[in-house]
Amino acid sequence: MVGVSDGQTSGPTPASARQQAGPPVLSVALASMMDEVHAHSGAVYLLAPDQSVLQMAVMAGLPRAFAAPWERVGLSAPIPVAQAVRERRLVWVGGEEDMARRYPRIAVVLPYPFALAALPVATDNAAYGAVFVTWPGSHPPLLSDWEREHLTAACDRLAKRLERTAQYNRPPPHHEPDLLAAPPLPGAAGMLGTAEAARMVERLPYGLVSLDLHGRIVFANEAAGELLGRAVADLLGIQPWASVPWLNDPVYEDRYRAALISQHITSFVALRPPGTWLSFRLYPSTNGLSVRIGRARSVAELARDTPRPGDAGPSRLVTISTVLSLAGALTEAAGVQDVVQLVADEIAPAVGSTALVLLGSQGGRLYVLGHRGYPDPRVVGRFDGLPLSERTPVTQALSSGVPGFFDSPEQLLRVYPNLRQAPDTFAAWAYLPLIASGRPVGTCVLAYTEPHVFPAEERAVLTSLGGLIAQALERAQLYDTKHRLAHGLQEALLPHSLATLPGLEAAACYVPATHGMEIGGDFYDLVPARPLPAAVIGDVQGHNVTAAGLMGQIRTGVRAYTTVGQPPQEVMRSTNRLLIDLGADLFASCLYLRLDPAHGRAVMSRAGHPPPLLRRPDGRVRVLDLAGGPLLGIDASATYPTTQVSLAPGSVLVLYTDGLVESPGVDIEDSLADLGELLAGAGEPPLNRLADQLVRHAAAAREPVDDVAVLLLRACRED
Repeated sequence: MVGVSDGQTSGPTPASARQQAGPPVLSVALASMMDEVHAHSGAVYLLAPDQSVLQMAVMAGLPRAFAAPWERVGLSAPIPVAQAVRERRLVWVGGEEDMARRYPRIAVVLPYPFALAALPVATDNAAYGAVFVTWPGSHPPLLSDWEREHLTAACDRLAKRLERTAQYNRPPPHHEPDLLAAPPLPGAAGMLGTAEAARMVERLPYGLVSLDLHGRIVFANEAAGELLGRAVADLLGIQPWASVPWLNDPVYEDRYRAALISQHITSFVALRPPGTWLSFRLYPSTNGLSVRIGRARSVAELARDTPRPGDAGPSRLVTISTVLSLAGALTEAAGVQDVVQLVADEIAPAVGSTALVLLGSQGGRLYVLGHRGYPDPRVVGRFDGLPLSERTPVTQALSSGVPGFFDSPEQLLRVYPNLRQAPDTFAAWAYLPLIASGRPVGTCVLAYTEPHVFPAEERAVLTSLGGLIAQALERAQLYDTKHRLAHGLQEALLPHSLATLPGLEAAACYVPATHGMEIGGDFYDLVPARPLPAAVIGDVQGHNVTAAGLMGQIRTGVRAYTTVGQPPQEVMRSTNRLLIDLGADLFASCLYLRLDPAHGRAVMSRAGHPPPLLRRPDGRVRVLDLAGGPLLGIDASATYPTTQVSLAPGSVLVLYTDGLVESPGVDIEDSLADLGELLAGAGEPPLNRLADQLVRHAAAAREPVDDVAVLLLRACRED
């Protein structure tokens, strides 16, 4: 069935080269295996020395370019050969829909009907690699017992041979020449038969072209040259889409790939400028393709099932570049609504759909994640809360994992006669189950305004896209869950309202960073202790749940030390020791104030925190130069001296975390100067409005890369 294609060499191979290369162990084993089970392509992978990567050593039956994305496969990859090694078992993929459902990454690149078996090459002691073989799309959906036995036995024999090689410390097999069918060399009688065959071909009224497995033209008759508009000599040795300009379209190369991989006859029509339509019919075998070229008798009839350049309909689905572009778009989605928007903007128009609903499941019921294109929201509302036990097309797709395609309302009602009415005013539907990591995460409903036929290729591609949507949706749901958890935790640890202190007004504002979903350690608090109240603001190093939890412990500690009457410097020292004793290996900045509005003063202690700003009653603003110590959590013996600041009636203290003034490429002194100018010209608005104004100014000047906390204190004027 297969032979080594080495037509570029002549004469015997030197003995030194043969000794260096060694016998083609892998090639012979693969060829024998494929012959035994009548497979048409396959490959052998070997484990890399670090045992974490499978490397393709030899491929047979198809050009290696077809499997280029999987020449090196990590053992953790969702690929059949990797799964076979991980689980030490045969992995069977029964066809294009099975591939699309379980391995969408492969189905997106190879959306063609074919069956595949992957097996580990392993003994009881060690794994050496893996093998996959493929059959045409006409193979039954189940692997027969005799095929399983032959494949398993062949892999066991290869594994034992590799084991013996390792035991005798011989070098392991390396990459060998790929196995591609080579044309037989005829004898004298064969030459006469070949000449007569050539004369017969020349007499035929249509074009005949022979392509090798790489798609290169190895024979063309004169009629083919005339139809293609090129001399036969100019066509030989070149792929038709590379030598004929008007065939230079990915759609036509895709037909060649589809024919080889599926081993099914495929066809298409193409426009030869200025106005001649030609039909191409491809007859594949394991050693190449025969192509018949003729004038299209009925372009309209052929074009219904054949892709043409410039078509905006479903034919675009069979182009690999389009599908990969849609897959790339889904990787940009962060939250669930991003996925809904991308499906609406990118995928629905590409497949000709005019409306969609994205559904999730929870507690045995469906719930709507988002929708587009439905003029009546009540139609979408019927999906919300629908029990999964109810037999409808959307629940069946989710529970069975099998997509549903309905060309018309009549077909839908024939399958689901218990539906009281068609689910909406559309005329065709695709119900795609969203399966990620082996579990259902939802359903995507695509609706069409006109009756829509779903050919096999389109169904396979839509199923593949369903798998990609599922993966994007799973990531997005995890993102949204973590986002809610993180910010819910931080909000729970921050005070819901500020205590009312005699002689003081207070306002606070907290804004999370605009990038990512990180949670910060920013905190603030007012403590109504006796005899004097206190205020604190700080920032724990890091952007994670650990930082937020530590922030809550620090805030609780500061409250406790304040309540028992410790002076500011002792509150800071005690908090520093607490942070070190907790062993969190995180640092924190902090600014602590003991407030005495009755006497117009405040005593402050600082631990590596940005200096506060003071706006005097006359509108002048200055940055307070405070004494201080190192960050909390560094030195257990550190001291934190205090500074007394005058707090006249009408003056405003601005306490903040570094997210308000720090940004990459911006000098902090310039930021403080801008902040001072804003305060000086702000007048005397309510404090909550002033806090919002400060935060908005920072966001407008630069994109915040850290959380921002602002605490404003104003000494009340005497009436």
